[in-house]
Amino acid sequence: MSLMPWKSNELVLYLTLLSYQHARVLRLLKYSTEDAENSPKTTDQAFRHIQNIVDYSQNVMKPLLGEKFVHNGEAVKLPLDFVRQLSLKVQQERPESRCDKVMDTLSGCALCLPNLTQLSSCCCCREHRPPLCIEIKPKCGFLPASRHITKDIKRKVCRFCMHQHFKLANGKWKRLSRYCPLDLFSGNKQRMSLAIKNLIEEPQNNFNIFKGGECIYSCNDDADVLQDLDELAQHLRPYFLPSGSLLNRQQSSKVVLHELIQVIVSALLSSWDCPRSGQLRKTHLSEGRVTCEASLLHRDLLRNGNHCLPKDCVLDKILGTQMLDNLDIEGLSPLLKRVEQHLQMFPKERCRLQMDGPYNASFLEKVQNCPAEDDGSLEYAVGKVHQYRVAMTAKDCSIMVAIATCGEDDGLDQSLEIQTTKPRFTCSVSILDLDPKPYESISHQSRLDSKIVNHYLRRTQPNNQELDNLEELANQSLFLGRDRDGEDCTLVFHPV
Repeated sequence: MSLMPWKSNELVLYLTLLSYQHARVLRLLKYSTEDAENSPKTTDQAFRHIQNIVDYSQNVMKPLLGEKFVHNGEAVKLPLDFVRQLSLKVQQERPESRCDKVMDTLSGCALCLPNLTQLSSCCCCREHRPPLCIEIKPKCGFLPASRHITKDIKRKVCRFCMHQHFKLANGKWKRLSRYCPLDLFSGNKQRMSLAIKNLIEEPQNNFNIFKGGECIYSCNDDADVLQDLDELAQHLRPYFLPSGSLLNRQQSSKVVLHELIQVIVSALLSSWDCPRSGQLRKTHLSEGRVTCEASLLHRDLLRNGNHCLPKDCVLDKILGTQMLDNLDIEGLSPLLKRVEQHLQMFPKERCRLQMDGPYNASFLEKVQNCPAEDDGSLEYAVGKVHQYRVAMTAKDCSIMVAIATCGEDDGLDQSLEIQTTKPRFTCSVSILDLDPKPYESISHQSRLDSKIVNHYLRRTQPNNQELDNLEELANQSLFLGRDRDGEDCTLVFHPV
């Protein structure tokens, strides 16, 4: 058995355990080195924390996002010696920026999940190339339309694009990303292709590519972008170009990355619940909520393009859950105060109102059956707070698109085939990172929202030169060329 770091974020640590029989991911808790006293005190507390994540994923997010996309995993207890050995091995390989947090080596508790960078055994093909997996953190895909918004810029520029300026000013990133989530969620293939191109060129922590379960492309803030893209293209060449291709290295890199983008777009737009022969149902999006003024796309495309998502595709499911936040944080703030004042007077009510769980059918009912209008009740305020927490989970989730090439003789379910041209792929789409957002974090979100908006207004109100410069850069595309007619890919979908 071998192990390797797979993914690391502020709350958890992912480790991939590979064996000849199966591939699983262990997710372990982390805590700040400055906050060691607040780490889980007992094994039971840590196990309950992880079980809450499992319950929330299974009982709340799975019904909202779809059973085919969500894999909730199970809470497990591991030998402490094994956990300590993992910690020692992984600590040596973690980037310095992540070493302010340490693994929980005291409880022995972990979350065991399927390794979504791999395809299930039933999807194995005769090509014998290791599967590819693309991880995308799509972020919030709509503009708020709440009447409670006090700064009109929030109706024009999406949160992600504004946040980029704030992060750049605070040293989080050295370069602005040109990615706009509204392009990805638009349903328009040209806009989606540009969104993925921008993610590839500036992945930050929103885009990773795995090959055979090992990360081959991710954020590298100090890297030479063109060199990294060329190396990525060489990894991907066997999947998208025939071995006898006469294209030179630069040409082949453009072709390979273009083909990768088309495969990703096809996977994200595939509607698993619609029969192949039937008419696709589509979710039409209001124009005012899908066009971001910070987007670098030509305005004619934004105005005249087709903006709709196939119903029940993965993006449609995520967007629908994100839009449970229909008041914006500004509209939620007075309701949050209503709940806080009640809990100050009646602290034992925290359990009945399920502020910390349990995440069961009763919690989901509070989310789904919240009244449309404020009747002044505590129940309405609690329902909107829970809706906001669920929407925040959907805004921070990850999509995993695992693909593998298929040979001519591989038997595939024709009812799941999207297109009939070459190359052929089998594919699986999943949603990851579906943790409950703490009730206490909402007040922080309110303060952060104000900082982001005010900083963006200070940066952009005097003149729009910065956006003009970005638009000029966008025209100097690194690799994305025109669509080439008749050279699409075949994708075949299988459950994990």
